[in-house]
Amino acid sequence: MANRIMLNQTSYHGSGAIEEIANEAKAHGFQKAFVCSDPDLIKFKVASKVTDILDREHLAYQIYSDIKANPTIQNVQHGVQAFKDSGADYIIAIGGGSSMDTAKAIGIIIANPEFEDVRSLEGVAPTKKPCVPIIAVPTTAGTAAEVTINYVITDVEKKRKFVCVDPHDMPIIAVVDPDMMASMPKGLTASTGMDALTHAIEGYTTKAAWEMTDMFHLKAIEIISRSLRGAVANTKEGREGMALGQYVAGMGFSNVGLGIAHSMAHTLGAVYDTPHGVACAMMLPIVMEYNAECTGEKYREIARAMGVEDVDNMSQAEYRKAAVEAVKKLSADVGIPAKLEAIREEDLPFLAESAFADACRPGNPKDTNVEDLKELFRKLM
Repeated sequence: MANRIMLNQTSYHGSGAIEEIANEAKAHGFQKAFVCSDPDLIKFKVASKVTDILDREHLAYQIYSDIKANPTIQNVQHGVQAFKDSGADYIIAIGGGSSMDTAKAIGIIIANPEFEDVRSLEGVAPTKKPCVPIIAVPTTAGTAAEVTINYVITDVEKKRKFVCVDPHDMPIIAVVDPDMMASMPKGLTASTGMDALTHAIEGYTTKAAWEMTDMFHLKAIEIISRSLRGAVANTKEGREGMALGQYVAGMGFSNVGLGIAHSMAHTLGAVYDTPHGVACAMMLPIVMEYNAECTGEKYREIARAMGVEDVDNMSQAEYRKAAVEAVKKLSADVGIPAKLEAIREEDLPFLAESAFADACRPGNPKDTNVEDLKELFRKLM
């Protein structure tokens, strides 16, 4: 069996990287940008850091901001029509996962109109054409949507999120500029950072993991573990580290998948509107404990990457516990709660069934069932 790695055609990293957007637009001969960004980023003039460059370089664009924190089918449908009306020929997605997921879905449907029913994109949809070219500019250090083939849409009517996995949605260019992340509040920095750590740890332990993705994931765990506390404190070094660490995690997990921490987090987000990173942070240590028996020696390397000392002198049980405790401590240090008060006993069957149906679940290192998932959700109560 061949292992596949898919990455952007080009990526730019570091302070001031957004200046390359105009150069890339001109080099590709693009005529008009469809700028996808959420209302808050427009209100607080984060998106204007990019549009100011477009204005300066006399590059045409139209802004689309009908995007929610958990983007909905309706957000995508409105965006498809707005793109058709705009006369644009490429997309600039500015924001976190919400903006980029919306942009991906719009771009896929424009290029593959037979999938205009957004629900038809769930799972691995057999699209035929690459999406509208996307330049992705993250403003959060967490989702790595700028370098993944995944996106997540919320079905409000059915109270569920569905994951779409499509090689055709990869942004052609990623512009990872830590200056675009400097205005993130502490809570968002913490939650998106824990999402990135969850990507790295789940990607490292997923069934499809292999040597190259292990390299990405271990390095990501190391960078995130040493950078997240600083990023929450808004240090330059912390911001720069998280910008890189979350991207490196995306280089890995996009190519091998995730596990049930993400399946369960998607469900919590759909039912209770729990911020995705918060849900991931709460589920990660619970799922790590559940999966431990199926991870061989990998928790020793996770513990080592997170800065735990003397792991080579620990027993398997000790280093597995040390890895889980290191995750719990980092999560607590950045202010993430360990419990979710919104969960009710009567919700558990629906939560478990939804998580079991999620596209991330099959990659989990330990085979699971609805009853197991119900018990794992109960640990949040």
